[in-house]
Amino acid sequence: MELNRRTVIAGAAAAGIAATTLGGTAHATGGRKPVKTLFGKLADGTKIYSWSLENGGTRLKVLSYGGIVQSLEIPDRRGRYANVSAGFDTIEDYVAKSPYFGALIGRYGNRIGKGKFTLDGKDYQLSVNDGEQSLHGGAQGFDKRVWDVEPFTKGSDVGLYLYYTSVDGEMGYPGTLKTKVTYTLTKHGDWRIDYEATTDKATVVNLTSHVYWNLAGEGSGTIEDHELQIAGSRYTPTDSGLIPTGELAKVAGTPFDFTRAKPIGRDIRVSHPQLVTAKGFDHNWVLDKGITARPEHVATLRDPASGRTLKIATNEPGLQFYSGNFLDGTLTGPSGRTYRQGDALCLETQHFPDSPNKPKFPSTVLRPGQTYRTTTIHTFGC
Repeated sequence: MELNRRTVIAGAAAAGIAATTLGGTAHATGGRKPVKTLFGKLADGTKIYSWSLENGGTRLKVLSYGGIVQSLEIPDRRGRYANVSAGFDTIEDYVAKSPYFGALIGRYGNRIGKGKFTLDGKDYQLSVNDGEQSLHGGAQGFDKRVWDVEPFTKGSDVGLYLYYTSVDGEMGYPGTLKTKVTYTLTKHGDWRIDYEATTDKATVVNLTSHVYWNLAGEGSGTIEDHELQIAGSRYTPTDSGLIPTGELAKVAGTPFDFTRAKPIGRDIRVSHPQLVTAKGFDHNWVLDKGITARPEHVATLRDPASGRTLKIATNEPGLQFYSGNFLDGTLTGPSGRTYRQGDALCLETQHFPDSPNKPKFPSTVLRPGQTYRTTTIHTFGC
């Protein structure tokens, strides 16, 4: 029988157990003030800081560079901790090599076809950085910017406010966009992300987080035995450039059917044209709930071996599931192990890719006087 995660943590603390693990020892619930340390310096001398947070049995380390989640530690069913987020242990690697490990993504998460869109009759050309496409905001997106960080404690919660202002024309986007992202660790160990943005000119916005998950532990190998469930009965097929065709295709009878939990590896090598093109899963699921006023549960990821689970709730209409197809063994994580294809996965809550060029997709337009708001909550269990 699997124990509830909170029972594992509380029981270990009550018994005075120090469970030696990959990531450390089990601790009682309860937050502590975020701790700031120097992580490194950019080539121009800019100091990059790491912020360490702990609450409800979850430990989180965040960088001021890119708002990056450098590590996220949670216990397994025996109270043993592991970092379940892929990343690096130096700022140099994040700058030179990172495939968006743990980063905040903006102005536009995912792809915009040929880096072009038209808004209010005006054509815009964005930074192109993925073949012909603009990916995750362009060559110098939010993942490569230094954010202003302010720690907070609020009741039983601890967290960070992250601020970044993107000037008019940055990466080709119109309008000066003022962005605030709040990372919160709750007393139950949930990691909540609240995104806010305002603009002085009509623009498009689609913010998300690009954590690479492996619930068995960073550097532990394949995620193909992880079980995944997605509350989406349709997905958006893509062309050869991984740009949605505009179709909302049914997942039923295809490898894309995760309406019931199944191992990721079960169908990943099926000879389906969409899997061949993307070298695995790299698609947007159309969530059955649509856009909601409050976050609703949309996905569950489980590692049977450790018992760790991740449940995701959001008010967004889409979820990008990326199975780590382009990890090729050339990157090494803090564990000292290399990341190979399928060694981590992403679950990015979002509006749909290429929405500015697909009028039938939910709009990503933000206008002056409006405030962009979206929330995603990660709940961990074991």
